[in-house]
Amino acid sequence: METTVTKEESLRRLGLSNLGAVHWDDSTPGLYEHAIRRYEGMLSHLGPLVIRTGQYTGRLPKDKFLVREPSSEKKIWWGKINRPFESAAFHALKNRLCAYLQGKDLFIQNCYAGADERFRLPIRVISEQASHALFARTMFIQELDPDKLALHQPEFTVLHAPGFHAEPSEDGTHSEAFVLLHFGEKLILIGGTAYAGEIKKSIFTVMNYLLPQRDVLAMHCSANYGTDKNDVAIFFGLSGTGKTTLSADPHRTLIGDDEHGWGEHGVFNFEGGCYAKVIRLSQEGEPEIYHTTRRFGTILENVAIDSRNRHINLDDSSLTENTRAAYPISHLPNITRKGTGGHPKNIIMLTCDAFGVLPPLSRLTRDQAMYHFLSGYTAKVAGTETGVTEPQATFSPCFGAPFMALPPSTYAHLLGEKIEKHDVAVWLVNTGWSGGPYGEGQRMKLGLTRGLVTAVLSGELRDVATRPEPAFGLRIPVEVPGVPAEVLDPRKTWKDGAAYDQKARELAKMFAANFTENASDASAQIRKAGPAL
Repeated sequence: METTVTKEESLRRLGLSNLGAVHWDDSTPGLYEHAIRRYEGMLSHLGPLVIRTGQYTGRLPKDKFLVREPSSEKKIWWGKINRPFESAAFHALKNRLCAYLQGKDLFIQNCYAGADERFRLPIRVISEQASHALFARTMFIQELDPDKLALHQPEFTVLHAPGFHAEPSEDGTHSEAFVLLHFGEKLILIGGTAYAGEIKKSIFTVMNYLLPQRDVLAMHCSANYGTDKNDVAIFFGLSGTGKTTLSADPHRTLIGDDEHGWGEHGVFNFEGGCYAKVIRLSQEGEPEIYHTTRRFGTILENVAIDSRNRHINLDDSSLTENTRAAYPISHLPNITRKGTGGHPKNIIMLTCDAFGVLPPLSRLTRDQAMYHFLSGYTAKVAGTETGVTEPQATFSPCFGAPFMALPPSTYAHLLGEKIEKHDVAVWLVNTGWSGGPYGEGQRMKLGLTRGLVTAVLSGELRDVATRPEPAFGLRIPVEVPGVPAEVLDPRKTWKDGAAYDQKARELAKMFAANFTENASDASAQIRKAGPAL
């Protein structure tokens, strides 16, 4: 059995030598001081650290690769999302990156992913920037016991060098930026981009690879529980569907806002922090998250700031629409520091349907839940991206395809097994349009959606009578306390029923086409749970 490797030896084994100062596990205030002294960020009014990520203000999916190597090659879901990178090219690029880091100061954080200690992954993040070490310290789970921290041995390491740029013609990358995951060597290389989300999502990809092989479902979701720790609710949804907003419920305890596992003992958070979009965030609409943007320990990414008085402007999108706040989950008022809960009673799948077709609330069977999980549907509307002039259907299997290393059916089968075993009620909630598509109908009022979710989580609708929705085979509750009955049936909200039917057929065809492309290995039973064309 190998003895514990010293810190210095672990760096040498990575190929890191002739370094400047190496800062191991500095505290949050210490990393603040380093970041400001090194001109990496600016201290804002009331304490957050404001940083810029330069050219890249979001993830770069075309620059992420998985190294083709024997231990994982036959398991990976290869395709447009998980693209292979040759092992020899990985090592050559690693050698150049390590040479680049010679003489530079490094900031290292030893932490964990996974609140359940039975499935916890020890990780190490090594960065050339103090602000990114602070991000890692904020987002992952800290080891507070100094004796245990001294013995920390990482199972996966992130080597992060935003100042190092690849040469695509020489290195085999897509551009100067790269995110390379080597499951065999348990090493992640990130370079050419300062967007901190790449650190977080690369570790999420690792968890999505490892945990299903231990019968734990890895999920891109938020989760909370009621007065009883076993009254857990899971919220699946892509960006813009309301996942973070709806799970931040003042009457429920937040487990986490983005990444979770579901094992034999229940649900657990992967992280110790939150990474929320804050563009046009208001104190009235989301007071809990808004207050985190006024607290020490929060990192504000690409948020506008007045350099004279140091006040921030959350409405300013001049740098990007994807402004972010990274903050410890303890900044929120109603959370569990343990990051764990029991088995879910309810699963809520959120979609922002810009076509105005899907009901605001519907009950799903187990097979329908697996179908919609494999579909991962939402819609982009005009103005969200260059070139989008009308609603566009977007499908992301498992509500997080860019981070799923294994075939989507792997996660769907685990979901189906757990729904059946724990008798979980599954609901589809449309936070998008009603009465017509985007531009004609109206966006669902947040108050209405909150009312529907509250009714679901209170148990009022567990045995409610339902009526069929013809296009997608969904079951719509006949009544929901406090909600007008006509709002529940999407066809009745349209002035022209025939126009609704036509739009419903259009969307159904999009679902079918996507399912053929991304879930061809799904069983006939699951395929039958989709829309009737």
